[in-house]
Amino acid sequence: MKTPLLQFTSKGIYCAQAGVYLDPWRPVDHAIISHGHADHSRYGHQKYITHHYNLPIIKKRLGAINASSVGWGERFSVNGVDFKLHPAGHIVGSSQILVSHKGERWVFTGDYKAHYDGISDAFTPQKCHAIITECTFGIPAFKWPDPKEIHDEINRWWFDNQQNGLNSVVFAYSLGKAQRILKHLNPEIGKIFVHPAVGAMNDIIAEFKTLPPYTILTREIKKEDIQGALIITPAAVQNGSWLKKCQPYTDASASGWMAIRGNKRRRSIDRGFVISDHCDWDELLQSIEATGAEKVICTHGYTDLFAKYLSEQGYDARTEKTQFEETDNE
Repeated sequence: MKTPLLQFTSKGIYCAQAGVYLDPWRPVDHAIISHGHADHSRYGHQKYITHHYNLPIIKKRLGAINASSVGWGERFSVNGVDFKLHPAGHIVGSSQILVSHKGERWVFTGDYKAHYDGISDAFTPQKCHAIITECTFGIPAFKWPDPKEIHDEINRWWFDNQQNGLNSVVFAYSLGKAQRILKHLNPEIGKIFVHPAVGAMNDIIAEFKTLPPYTILTREIKKEDIQGALIITPAAVQNGSWLKKCQPYTDASASGWMAIRGNKRRRSIDRGFVISDHCDWDELLQSIEATGAEKVICTHGYTDLFAKYLSEQGYDARTEKTQFEETDNE
């Protein structure tokens, strides 16, 4: 029986012909990294390869690592196997990994979204025989509203809060969602502040992407200086002392999970904005169809339900277990 070009092992997704792993979750000699989120880029590998934009991100997060980078569509070979990185649209620097060998083409999507967010390089489907796809939101209940309408809603919410004497706090993942929200804010409304963790990522991303003006909210900034401001911060500070300076405020979460009724209440927030850096149900189906793939391997998310549906549509679909399960970046 022919060995698949990509296999699932205890360390990660493995290309035996090249001796290379894709987003491995245990230490390996040679890793190709799709993007900078912690569940896909881990410490301990001997050598890393990633996209130019993602290189400073993983170096900031992982410290002194042996890492190099390539551009979009730039072919590099390892032991006769060809690799290319193509935009995944998930966050800035996120890649799909195209693996080609002896006429066989596989795509590992990493995390991805098909709609353009205004800051990440747009997702481009790649023709292949087999695709490894996430299905974080792989049930029909998830269908994203027009992103422009959501960003307009955020700006109107901010303006209304300001008129009512309130600051506006948005909980968003420090890498990806925070920059996406910041990109679409209207700085004419008022001042924009970000948590230092968001600022650290912004400093890197601003080297190759344009962001509106913002200020990192440090201890030196006085409470009266942030009146009417919008503050972007990770959700980890929600129940801590860091937010005291932001009072009086109303808060919101920006996440695909806000599409489920009750999630806003369970997260004890005032407002929920449905905005995700992953594909919804229709985007998943359209993206897979665009690749022409016959074989589909479903990872992290609604894997069983999504694979079952694909099988009913005539795909050779199955599921595989991975350790890509970080939920705060949705």
